Amino acid sequence: MTSTSVSGFEPGQRTLNGPQTTGRDYRNLSRPDHRITTDTNIAVPMRDGVTLLADVHRPDGPSAQGARFPALIAVSPYPRQIQDLGAPAGFIEAGATDFWVPRGYTHVIANLRGTGGSGGTFGFFDGQERRDLYDLVEWVAAQPWCDGNVGMIGISYFAMTQLEAAVERPPHLKAIFPVAVTADLYEGAVHHGLLSASFITPFLSMLGLTAARSDTFWRSRPMGAARWVLNTPRLHHKFATMNGEAAVTMMRGLLKLPHDPHPWDELWLDAAVKHPTRDAWWDERNLLPMLEKVDIPVYLGCDWQNVPLHLPSTFTSYAGLTNSPCVRIGMLGEYGLTWPWESLHIEALAWYDHWLKGRDTGILDGPAVRYVLPGADEWRMCESWPPASTVRELALRADGILDDDEGSPGACEFMALGGGLGRAKPSPIDPPSALTWISRPLTAPVEVVGDIELRLTASATAADTAWIVTLSDVSPDGETEPVTAGWLRASLREVDETGSRPGAPMLPCRRPQAVPVGDDVDYRIPLVPNARRFDTGHRIQITITSDDQDPDTPAIMNFRHASVGTSSLNIVRSSSRLVLPILT
Repeated sequence: MTSTSVSGFEPGQRTLNGPQTTGRDYRNLSRPDHRITTDTNIAVPMRDGVTLLADVHRPDGPSAQGARFPALIAVSPYPRQIQDLGAPAGFIEAGATDFWVPRGYTHVIANLRGTGGSGGTFGFFDGQERRDLYDLVEWVAAQPWCDGNVGMIGISYFAMTQLEAAVERPPHLKAIFPVAVTADLYEGAVHHGLLSASFITPFLSMLGLTAARSDTFWRSRPMGAARWVLNTPRLHHKFATMNGEAAVTMMRGLLKLPHDPHPWDELWLDAAVKHPTRDAWWDERNLLPMLEKVDIPVYLGCDWQNVPLHLPSTFTSYAGLTNSPCVRIGMLGEYGLTWPWESLHIEALAWYDHWLKGRDTGILDGPAVRYVLPGADEWRMCESWPPASTVRELALRADGILDDDEGSPGACEFMALGGGLGRAKPSPIDPPSALTWISRPLTAPVEVVGDIELRLTASATAADTAWIVTLSDVSPDGETEPVTAGWLRASLREVDETGSRPGAPMLPCRRPQAVPVGDDVDYRIPLVPNARRFDTGHRIQITITSDDQDPDTPAIMNFRHASVGTSSLNIVRSSSRLVLPILT
């Protein structure tokens, strides 16, 4: 099958959605000089005899005859057959084939074992998956259409497989671009002891549904018609402002459809029920201790809104890549990563033209970290993460004010209720289900960039409870915009001081300890690192609750958690402090 489609930003090209660079211009970039030829359902043998399936999209035409090209591999459990569908769905994330292939790259889109017709059983980020990725990279490098230089592409799970391959160190993998990555599955699925239920449950159900569909289904005439409609310019442009919340809503709509329980429901039981704390099952799915083995260039990035899923690993991965010869970070603002994923393609082209083709593109010019500062809506730069800052501590005062001065010592209380209490309705004497502290209007801008922490002193009337914290920006007209969040199951409060850095406590989540009922306990709750300019007249707000199932409770991207299930009256002392990194 041959195609002449070309995406890009020149006249006559299909226009891509999203920001394409980190605010700079590049030079000597590859030109779209080739047509596309596609070979479908190519069998790729693994060392244990299992076969993965891949679609290979190669440069074609007079200028490609007899030539070999670098390859960019995109691997996931999502249907490879519809990565060009154009749908605003969270599994269309392999990148635009009609951007890469015309510019002289072979785009290999493959399915992990147990998905998309590939043999074997899906292992969900396990050791077998990593070994398969080594074999896939080396198979691609040995093909007659590849020049031996291999990179990888794609966001989310496609980014996760990039890091999986890199820790295995296949000789022909020269560089990766894992934007919106999760390096530690526990960090993505369980937030310091609180199951991210509104994500992990529909996610595994969606995988079960899509994995069961045949190749004939995905390549059917109705799918072809949908592809034509979804890629019409007017409709396609609307997808540029669809966010992660929309993707989660779509996945939830699939929950009632039937799917084979093996292995999808088994994996759900593992993540949600059998392994509530970090143990060997989660350790096998944690790449962070292995990142020191990565010895190739790595480009990390994310959008600041991706707080409950991929944003945390951007920074933990950066810290772990101690032996990579080159690490770059590009942090995006609102709608920086939407679906189908098409953003940062120019940035990635400059990256791979440099590392796989030896071109001087300018991708390494300037500081290593570039980020949009929301609120200022401008690009900032620094040599490393986090940038230099000073610490400012704000007290959670007893009068509900967030301030430098604690005022008179005191406390505030709220209530969390478990299920099955038989109440017909709430009572008017019930304590609130959440507490909010808000600063006075700012007299000058405050720029918060880096690691954020809540040092909480609180008591509970249950042996376990949850602390769910949301930091928000409140405009002069009262509009509230969540910025970042943090979570902690109270019984998993143990801090590993040897593995933490200032402002970023490490919570091992391995050894539960009952909360001493009625006693004050000191907690260190890390909020996901973020960046925000709180402008003059705006106010800084923090909300604490113990159950975010209520739709009126703030939840970034609408990611909500399984309830701890206990009923508790929780009392927060005014000695608690919100610790903010303020740019100097």
